[in-house]
Amino acid sequence: MQFAVSEAADRNKGPILEIIAKEFAHTRRVLEIGSGTGQHALYFAARLPHISWQPSDTGEYLPELRERIRREGGTNLREIIEIDVRANPWPIEAAGPIDGVFSANTLHIMSWSSVQDFFRGVGRVLGNPGVLCVYGPFRYRGRYTSDSNATFDDYLRNRDPDSGIRDFEAVDELARQQGLVLAADHAMPANNQLLVWHATCGNGHP
Repeated sequence: MQFAVSEAADRNKGPILEIIAKEFAHTRRVLEIGSGTGQHALYFAARLPHISWQPSDTGEYLPELRERIRREGGTNLREIIEIDVRANPWPIEAAGPIDGVFSANTLHIMSWSSVQDFFRGVGRVLGNPGVLCVYGPFRYRGRYTSDSNATFDDYLRNRDPDSGIRDFEAVDELARQQGLVLAADHAMPANNQLLVWHATCGNGHP
């Protein structure tokens, strides 16, 4: 079976790993939101053996992703679960709090209301201490970090008016509402960022 491949995921997995290996050094259970092709989950879980990595996605991606993880995943890569960020609560909550959440290239695909739901869900499942790492393009004070990101944003909004590159300040405010404090903002290749927040409130923050 030939599995789908994301060229972007292949290019960025190394630089992302370099950062999350440090940020997740003391975590034991990481939930990935929007695992897509599964390339990140497979790569990170193999190189972070101390972590139980929980991939997740929505309906259309699940069958192929489940089969890929079954064939290629190690013992610390858990079976895929279905999570729609709009759900309340997320099914992961039944298994207790986790201490890490990772998501790559998702917030600009979601509607803004779903971005709000994303942070609400993270606030409910993330334990204390806990770490949230989000990778993707962002605007700062309404300005793009590159012309290519401006072009990409036009493409996204023409395709789906509810999507688009998010303003860092608005996203950080959503995180702060969930008791998360910005710990780092890493500039990444291809005009992306890796934002890191630390939990300061316990699991179940409203």
